[in-house]
Amino acid sequence: MRSLRTKMVMIMVLLILALMTVVGSFLINGVGNYYIEEFYLQMEQTFSQDFITQLQDLAVGPDGPSQMKQRLMSQSDLGIDLSRRNVYILSSDGQVLDSSNKATSVSMTANLLQAMNGEVGQSGSIASSIMDLAVPIERDDTHYIVYILDNKETVNALTGRLFSIILQSLVLGLGICVVLAFLLSQILITPIRALTTGTRQVAAGELSQSLEVTSRDEIGMLTRNFNHMSQVLQSTISQVENERNKLSTLFLHMTDGVAAFDSTGHLIHHNPAASRMLSRELTGEDTFAAVFGEDTSFDSLLSLKRSEYLECQKRAGERELELFMAPFSADKTGGGVMVVIHDVTEQRKSEQTRREFVANVSHELRTPLTNVKSYAETLLDAGDDMPPELKKNFLGVIVSEADRMTRIVKDLLTLTKFDYGKMEMNLTRFPFAEAVKNVHQAVALDAKNHRHTLTLQCPEDLPCVNGDRERIEQVIMNIVSNAIKYTADGGKIDITAGTKGKEVYVTVTDNGIGIPEKDLPRLFERFYRVDKARSRESGGTGLGLSIAKEILNQHQGNIQIDSVFGEGTSVTITLPVAE
Repeated sequence: MRSLRTKMVMIMVLLILALMTVVGSFLINGVGNYYIEEFYLQMEQTFSQDFITQLQDLAVGPDGPSQMKQRLMSQSDLGIDLSRRNVYILSSDGQVLDSSNKATSVSMTANLLQAMNGEVGQSGSIASSIMDLAVPIERDDTHYIVYILDNKETVNALTGRLFSIILQSLVLGLGICVVLAFLLSQILITPIRALTTGTRQVAAGELSQSLEVTSRDEIGMLTRNFNHMSQVLQSTISQVENERNKLSTLFLHMTDGVAAFDSTGHLIHHNPAASRMLSRELTGEDTFAAVFGEDTSFDSLLSLKRSEYLECQKRAGERELELFMAPFSADKTGGGVMVVIHDVTEQRKSEQTRREFVANVSHELRTPLTNVKSYAETLLDAGDDMPPELKKNFLGVIVSEADRMTRIVKDLLTLTKFDYGKMEMNLTRFPFAEAVKNVHQAVALDAKNHRHTLTLQCPEDLPCVNGDRERIEQVIMNIVSNAIKYTADGGKIDITAGTKGKEVYVTVTDNGIGIPEKDLPRLFERFYRVDKARSRESGGTGLGLSIAKEILNQHQGNIQIDSVFGEGTSVTITLPVAE
């Protein structure tokens, strides 16, 4: 590929060549035409009518051809230059009768042929190698032809000299042209090279380039525009990069999964959430058919309009997923399908839990209501016929069932307050050991009634805690009461308190019926009970552990349950020590 300098030199050389060729052609043609016109003008002035009459008078003499030649040769002052022009006296058929150069013949020309026909032959051409004039001389029966021949030596010599001058001028002009072309190209190429270097650096990502403006011409304007373009491009790319980083961060860390497929169905983009939700590691080798083929048709998605989308369900392992699929267009020739994956597992579980909660509440309230209604109807039907003692028992059952419903409603209200953050806590600094001892004293009689052995190990120097003492004692009371309730009569229950690092703890251990391993993860669910029949017989609502968990969460505490079915249970409560 030729450089700009070479192209400019070639253009200048061709320009000079064309110019010199045109000028030379005009000069050479002009000189030739000038001499031809000058020749025929001189001949016209020489061969006037008087001079032709003189020649006609000489032609009828005894030695006509010779006398006419002498008369013509004496006319050098009238334009016949014998040094370059020859004079011939020809017969009417073109035979040389006499000549100034002793020649015996001449070449037949168009002018000679015209003179043989009785007309003056005086046509000339720059392409011809000669200039000639043929004049017929006629008197009576005498017919001659005066023929003047110029060999164009002067014209040719002058033309050669002009050609030499033109060549010399051409060589000199070419030299000057090459030098000027190099200088001009250097002036043009220097800023262009700077622009070329700048564009390469911009293409390589160095957008802070600023080129020096060295002139105020078009190249200077181009340089200023380049600098402006570089600044605008840097600003634009910076904005695009920021937006891309935002979208990339959002794409990578969004909780919903996103997967994009091209028009052929191959995976082109996905975020970690998509792999996690689908329980498989997505790669560029995956296709829509392999990932979602059983859910919908890829071709049907591509045929949707931009504003339309398809919603479907999918199960991946333990997850319940909602899929939102819609087409997108990357350009005029291609597009693809975008799939947004929403994990609704917890939502489904919440809905299930809500349904179970409503069902449990309905069931828990229906049982005491049914009992109250049944006993009340019996009392109404029996009237005064019912023995007083039996009526008293029936009224006791009604009061007991009403108290049970009151406890259920009270516990539900407590949980509702926790859910909405409206539970008021009376936070104080109190000795943890005293709270544990209070609970021990409160349940001692109940434990004795069940013939349980109740022990307490609580150091006197336990640190204090910050919290609502009544609520903390309620939690410990709930745990100890469950131990008494679910331990067969004559069992053993140990209450142990102590410190562990910056926490205090109390552990309640029993040798009761224990809890099956499958039930341990659900113990803190509302209304969940392992032994439902026994819980209802003892008046339990199934909300105690849920309330205990919420209270401990409010105090940054924790509760842990370890149990072996048929051997016993150990429940540990921990709370942070007050600073």
